[in-house]
Amino acid sequence: MGVFPWTCRCGLNPSPSKNRGAPGRRPPPTPRGRRSKYTGQSVRTMPMRVITVGKKRSQGTQLLVEEYKEKLGHYCAVEDTLIKSNPKLTSDVKVQIEAEDVSMMQQLKAEDFVVVLDENGKDVMSEQIADLIGDAGSTGSSRLTFCIGGPYGLGVQVRERADATIRLSSLVLNHQVALIVLMEQLYRAWTIIKGQKYHH
Repeated sequence: MGVFPWTCRCGLNPSPSKNRGAPGRRPPPTPRGRRSKYTGQSVRTMPMRVITVGKKRSQGTQLLVEEYKEKLGHYCAVEDTLIKSNPKLTSDVKVQIEAEDVSMMQQLKAEDFVVVLDENGKDVMSEQIADLIGDAGSTGSSRLTFCIGGPYGLGVQVRERADATIRLSSLVLNHQVALIVLMEQLYRAWTIIKGQKYHH
């Protein structure tokens, strides 16, 4: 896998929009004055997978996840995997994290492009998630996989395996909330790439 902007958890530095203010047809700028470099461009479509660690989801959460999976299905194949938290039923937090780490690593393949959600990751806007999707498609990876940890976060192996580390909010999010936010942002990112109107 070659060098590319998301390597080493650094995220993607926003680049100024080209030809800003110049005449001609172009997608409207975002409220922050930035648009994805892939808007209107051909992007290699890769299957997506979202892996979360946690207990059984609430009915409301699962309904929202299924809704966004259906919307994302117009752009790419989407798989949703839930790993049981604390598989060893231990009261030792370190042992719990390590056990969850092993379980998640077993789900990852060498050809996956892995993005972990972490409170210490790179802050991203929707347009940067669109950039990430486009960039990942050019790496030769066969699948784009997002990892959301359990109540105590992700383990060392998964963090080291990550090709990119991002955070969706400066707030610490419950894994179910983080999952919904991620699914919504992935759908929004694809509408940005395609230059389509976002539908709630």
